Amino acid sequence: MTAIDTTFDTLPPSITIPGADHDVPVRIFAGGPGSAGLLVWAHGGSWRSGATAGWAPALTHLARIGSTTVVGVDYRLAPEDPHPAALLDVLTVLDWARDRAGAEPISVGGDSAGATIAASAALARRDPDRPLTAQVLAYPPIDPGRRAESYRSRPGAFPSRAALGSAWRAYRGQAPIHPAAVGVRPLYSTPDEAADLAGAAPAIVAVGSLDPVVDDVRAYAGRLRAAGVPVDWHEPAGTGHGAFLTDPTFRHRLGTAYAAARRGARPTRRMR
Repeated sequence: MTAIDTTFDTLPPSITIPGADHDVPVRIFAGGPGSAGLLVWAHGGSWRSGATAGWAPALTHLARIGSTTVVGVDYRLAPEDPHPAALLDVLTVLDWARDRAGAEPISVGGDSAGATIAASAALARRDPDRPLTAQVLAYPPIDPGRRAESYRSRPGAFPSRAALGSAWRAYRGQAPIHPAAVGVRPLYSTPDEAADLAGAAPAIVAVGSLDPVVDDVRAYAGRLRAAGVPVDWHEPAGTGHGAFLTDPTFRHRLGTAYAAARRGARPTRRMR
């Protein structure tokens, strides 16, 4: 097997994207010669922690494997800034990317809590005139109620059902559906709030078989397929939560799938 290059050279500088009521810091990770398009990425951290600086080696690797430019978003964090602040920040960066990309493809993605935000952003950007090329979702928590069996089947697995409950409450506040989810352009705190998923960008979805959120993600992928949204599904056996940061093979397969989607081709290999 060819060795996977995970070399990390220099942390890109933080720059600021002007927003309507909040300026958003980002770091831009170049994919190298021949790269195309922009992939706007929301990092994990239970909506309450994390920064693109800590995700820099993983995002550098993803940009290289995906042959694209990854724009890492330092969105506002809960509980100081609950939903919809983080989602609005990602949407601001998507608008910025669209203004600068011309005919190049634009996509959104994220890992863990960031993938939940990315999935919600993909629903807010269901625009047939300016479609997103893909939504790249690495193990997003979907159900704030954490009702699936996978949350209970492996005691001690990370993240715990209790920890996720605390994180969801901090992110969403006490309202089961944030008031911002009602209106012309719904701003969902979780895609589970959306009654209709039709028209969302084609999804690349990856979650490990040992991840406590795996049942959530399987169910969401099923809802996407039922709504007519193409889903490229990846479920590596024996893998838990957080693999985007810790497992170069996970990132390599995710980046390869994204590069294939960006080129309009189906991946030739599946992640199992």
